[in-house]
Amino acid sequence: MKNFRTILLLFTAIVAMSCSNSTETKAQNEQSPETEKHAIDEGKTIHMNKEMFIERVMDFVVNKEEWIYLGDKPAIIDFYADWCKPCKLIAPIMDELAEEYKGQIYIYKVDTQVERELASIFGIRSIPAVLFIPMEGQPQMATGALPKETFKNAIDEFLLKSPADSLNNANN
Repeated sequence: MKNFRTILLLFTAIVAMSCSNSTETKAQNEQSPETEKHAIDEGKTIHMNKEMFIERVMDFVVNKEEWIYLGDKPAIIDFYADWCKPCKLIAPIMDELAEEYKGQIYIYKVDTQVERELASIFGIRSIPAVLFIPMEGQPQMATGALPKETFKNAIDEFLLKSPADSLNNANN
């Protein structure tokens, strides 16, 4: 009976620790509106959860068939996991891009371990996966640890170039 109590106590301690770790991870991936505004103002990446995605990017509950972007600036969403080495390679690049393109685009981060529903909606099978969201048109996905110049080209040519710019270049 004493061994049973010891095992039960040990099991309870393990469950309590695992629950607290998942709560900490979730808390780390959620930002208060004040923290988020500060991140935007300072040119930082913004950690995004499902509710924030529905409010700021696309309400996939209401619009199941059609992509309707809700943001006021183009955006990038970096789907990552803490254990992923290539994700860790592009994390500082995303931070640098957030600073360089401050006020022009949003750069969001989605932890695929925490926000599994968001990852499944986009069919994320390998990470890092980066979603480029223009103001008009369909978003485009890229996977892998791409170099900074590739990200900059995508931002300049796909996110920030207006359709009028493309039309003018085609006419010249």
